[in-house]
Amino acid sequence: MESIITRMIVPEVLTKLLTDCKGITVPESREALLNLAMGISDGEQERDQAHNPNFLEVAYNIPGKGHIVEATVAKCRNGLVTNYMEPYLRRRDPDCMVIADEKGTDKQTYCDRYGNDFEALRASSFDWIAEQELIVMPFMAGGPEFGYPALLVGPKNAGFFAAALADIQGFIPGHQLKQGYKPKAIIYLAPTFRHTHFEGKQMVVHNRLEDVYELFSYNLYPGPSAKKGVYGVLIKIGEEEGWVTAHGSTVVVITPYDNVLTIMHEGASGGGKSEMTEQIHRELDGRILLGENLVTSERLYHDIKETCELRPVTDDMALCHPRFQNGNHKLLVKDAEEGWFIHTDHIKHYGTDPYLEALTIHPPEPLIFFNYSTVPDATCLLWEHTLDAPGKPCPNPRVILPRRFVPNIVDDAVEIDLRSFGVRMPPCTRENPTYGILGLFHVLPPALAWLWQLVAPRGYNNPSITDTKGLSSEGVGSYWPFSPGKQVDQANLLLQQFREASSTRYILVPNQHIGAYKVNFMPQWIAREYLARRGTAKFGPGQLQPARCILLGYALTSVKVDGAYIPRELLEVDRQPEVGEEGYDFGAALLTDFFKKELEKFLMPDLNPLGRQIIECFIADGDLQDYLSFLPMKF
Repeated sequence: MESIITRMIVPEVLTKLLTDCKGITVPESREALLNLAMGISDGEQERDQAHNPNFLEVAYNIPGKGHIVEATVAKCRNGLVTNYMEPYLRRRDPDCMVIADEKGTDKQTYCDRYGNDFEALRASSFDWIAEQELIVMPFMAGGPEFGYPALLVGPKNAGFFAAALADIQGFIPGHQLKQGYKPKAIIYLAPTFRHTHFEGKQMVVHNRLEDVYELFSYNLYPGPSAKKGVYGVLIKIGEEEGWVTAHGSTVVVITPYDNVLTIMHEGASGGGKSEMTEQIHRELDGRILLGENLVTSERLYHDIKETCELRPVTDDMALCHPRFQNGNHKLLVKDAEEGWFIHTDHIKHYGTDPYLEALTIHPPEPLIFFNYSTVPDATCLLWEHTLDAPGKPCPNPRVILPRRFVPNIVDDAVEIDLRSFGVRMPPCTRENPTYGILGLFHVLPPALAWLWQLVAPRGYNNPSITDTKGLSSEGVGSYWPFSPGKQVDQANLLLQQFREASSTRYILVPNQHIGAYKVNFMPQWIAREYLARRGTAKFGPGQLQPARCILLGYALTSVKVDGAYIPRELLEVDRQPEVGEEGYDFGAALLTDFFKKELEKFLMPDLNPLGRQIIECFIADGDLQDYLSFLPMKF
């Protein structure tokens, strides 16, 4: 205990806490972390002969409420499976973030929400933590090369949380911690307070002090803290230093003809980021199902004999750090994580994604799973999702995949040729018109692409968060839910990025539905195959035309992949007889009005003058030529 305290430079309150607590465990290896997740410390053979060593209840005694089991951890053949007792805890609550400090923010503060200062609860949190046996785990937020020192402090019986954080962010074994280690961020884990202070709700309190960024996580689902809380830390550091951590997956695509295209796919949670690094899904007979018409039941198929080779780079968080930009007028990115928090709600039966299924059934080391139905000593299967209710599978099953387990992974920074933005679209028909009017993909002028970055529609039936009703905005960059600062600051940073990366191109891609067709994530896979084969070739005369809805930029009049054309009704939704111009125009009005409402909040004195011109142009119903005059388009 004395050794870890003396090697770190930490706030006085943490030094006292570590001195007073019942004991400290500093993980020395991933194996030790997995043992801690099952309640077994180094040197112990098993937790308790009277209990199953392959099954653990993570429980706490709550004043006035008794003994409450928060989660269970089962040791399976291919890893550890955590299940939460409450379905509510199985995905991120979008309202779980509050700001405790008085620095600039557009987020709700702790004082505004609860009517009092955070300091009393902060002191109570430290008192509770000091009464526990603790895990203290150093890690580098943002990765070992370009990251920033950070620390987790939490109860020892929540070892699964520490193991999850370690797989996502990496960790520093205790014996490797150097003298003078000074964390810029500290996560304090105190799960009992959600019952005593927050009516059972998820809550993560961000406290940006001068010398350290404090994150108080009052629940055990790692999404809002170990994952997105650390993201917030990087966003705050980027604001101070003038760079962005983009919310996107990145993949190097190599065609059968050795053309290379690097794509970064962004969007709100559920927007297809993880799917962009997956191989295209096929039917049992090898065909590709483009979509199924929900009105006529017609199924559209396509055949691609040989798909592109994929070399993944990032899954969710992409550092756009100035230390590795090279002046080539393309955005450069590098992974900000050591492991990927992959959701598998789309995998509903064996054979949906053979690549990921094989990787998780036979991993090189045990994996960490969340929200899967299993029992100890069995094999956790990606299509066996925990039930939230009878007949209702949890929409957010997750597996953490350490980067080092991913074949053909790219560790270096890469240049982004194409930046795509994914949006979940509802079905749209003439009888039930919605905003689901996007075609297979749309080409965007950079100025319009920036507007999509500012609004970042959360879209239809989002599986990753608790609030999924209606059309709502994820906010600037689609990472706004994790940002502790001000939207206009991030809007300016993104616009600066768009201007500097003038050779990067932009597209808009739907998933789930194209008009009346159910398409899942097929549009982004087809777009990936098509655009990689095109490389840097420009579109021919008449191949691009202004979309009927200006917000969608340009629609394609033809797309030919591997010798066959994609049906045109998938490129231009107004051509679908089930939708028509009437249904399309209704959806266009929904989208346009929604964007105008969301964009008005950015018209603040601190907004970059060019950004103000772009937003005012949109509000005034400008045309595509106006947007091209702001920022040139390379297509």
